[in-house]
Amino acid sequence: MKNKIKTKYSYLILLFLLVFSGVLQSQEILNQYLNTAAENNPGLRARFNQYLAALEVAPQLGTLPDPQFAFGYFIQPVETRVGPQNAKISLTQMFPWFGTLGAKEDVAVQQAKAKYEAFEEAKSKLFYDIKAVYYNLYFADKAIGKTRENIDILNSFSKLALIKVEAGLASAVDELRIEMEIADLENQLALLRDQYFVQLVAFNNLLDNEDDTEVEIPDSLWVEEFPTDKQSILDSIFANNHQLLSYDFQFQSFLSKEHASQKSGLPNFSIGVDYIFIDKSENTALELSQSGKDAILFPKIGLTIPLYRKKYNAMVNEAVYLQKSVTDQKAEKKNVLETLFENTNKNYRDADRRLELYHRQSILAYQAMQILQTEYSTQNKNFEEILRMERRLLKYTLELEKARADKNAAVAFIEYLMGK
Repeated sequence: MKNKIKTKYSYLILLFLLVFSGVLQSQEILNQYLNTAAENNPGLRARFNQYLAALEVAPQLGTLPDPQFAFGYFIQPVETRVGPQNAKISLTQMFPWFGTLGAKEDVAVQQAKAKYEAFEEAKSKLFYDIKAVYYNLYFADKAIGKTRENIDILNSFSKLALIKVEAGLASAVDELRIEMEIADLENQLALLRDQYFVQLVAFNNLLDNEDDTEVEIPDSLWVEEFPTDKQSILDSIFANNHQLLSYDFQFQSFLSKEHASQKSGLPNFSIGVDYIFIDKSENTALELSQSGKDAILFPKIGLTIPLYRKKYNAMVNEAVYLQKSVTDQKAEKKNVLETLFENTNKNYRDADRRLELYHRQSILAYQAMQILQTEYSTQNKNFEEILRMERRLLKYTLELEKARADKNAAVAFIEYLMGK
């Protein structure tokens, strides 16, 4: 007796391990598709290149202006004590007020961080789209298989009905009803195949693959669950959602923009040097050592005076208004995200209820179908009820698979909102 119990438990453990191994393998296949999309999706690559371009802005703004070089030639030489001035070269370097370059660089750095969050947002959205289409592919594949099975069952009924009609035990109407039911299912099967191909094209486009590339579909879809309680999920959304994080970095960039605008209203300095070329003097009384000696004037210092304050005040006000705008946008986005979460949570709970309901209904419908088949085979009773129950069994089976796909899609969308 103990050996039988031990054998039974060993069988159950083995069955569990096989199912669990299949689930892990199916999830690993989906993860491979996600990695492929992360590498190949052109829209995601475009977002990443925008981020890389944003990184190149900071060095442009944090660098001193280019030095100014000038050359002047005196058409009419200017006579000096040591000789006539023929030409002049000037080199000038402008220096913004202390901290101006750093403030402008901070603006670009924060904008680059916002671009990175936009890239992460696009990646999270791409991963959700892939999961959603993958679950739709699974449902379409299962719907095709279940519809084929029902057509085969009806064909077997058709043979049984034909035998009974030939034996005079049933009406020819029974056979005609089966043919009508088969025609309806074949039409539904053609539609399901078209839907599957549309989903296949959509999935391959997300991965940037050829349209007809086959996708590996699991035999049974695993069921995802929410990782934590409702409030914790909502807190995680507000803390990690990439759109909200992008607004934070935009706000910081506008703070830096306000600081840079204030710095721009302060004087700029310039330091330079002039070099003047002088020819030999025709004055013979001048000492030869001084005649024709070039003159170097150093230093040359300049100062820009920002007198027109209206422009600089407008720049500061612009940055302040942009800060307020981003703050309001973030508040609005939080409200939208909360609404999306509640709606998705409703869809999740609905799918969870349907999963339990249609699992039970499928079992009951199958049992009822077995009883009706026996009654028809032995007593020629309830043929119409057989067809109705067959339709119900197909409906419950498909609704069960749809509930699995919908529940997983709801979890995937919640993960997207959480920035995963």
